[in-house]
Amino acid sequence: MARLGLLITSDCFASQTLSSVLCFAKAALAQGHQLDHVFLYQDAVYAVAAEQDLPADEPDVSAELCQFCQQQQIDLLFCVTAAEKRGVISPSRPAKAGYIAAGLAEFAMRQANIDKLVQF
Repeated sequence: MARLGLLITSDCFASQTLSSVLCFAKAALAQGHQLDHVFLYQDAVYAVAAEQDLPADEPDVSAELCQFCQQQQIDLLFCVTAAEKRGVISPSRPAKAGYIAAGLAEFAMRQANIDKLVQF
């Protein structure tokens, strides 16, 4: 079985990206694959904003993904530079709990530990 990394680059609130990632991750694990990490980059970093105000009838898929990754012990990383550049995080505005700040260098080094990278 393969060891996978997941890369999310698209805006998670403009599409069903996080739902697709969550479904894919569950299916991959069910088929015996391993997930090394999930990395949010570019507009996907909007999902780590702690101050999200979602409508009451809309599920918080960002929190669901975080909970899933914690249960499965999968590192859930986001590009700190992309988040800072977009105003998602700052010294007075931390990231949502469970998301780990990382840089592109760390992301690049993790590619040596996986067989395939799947981008959403």
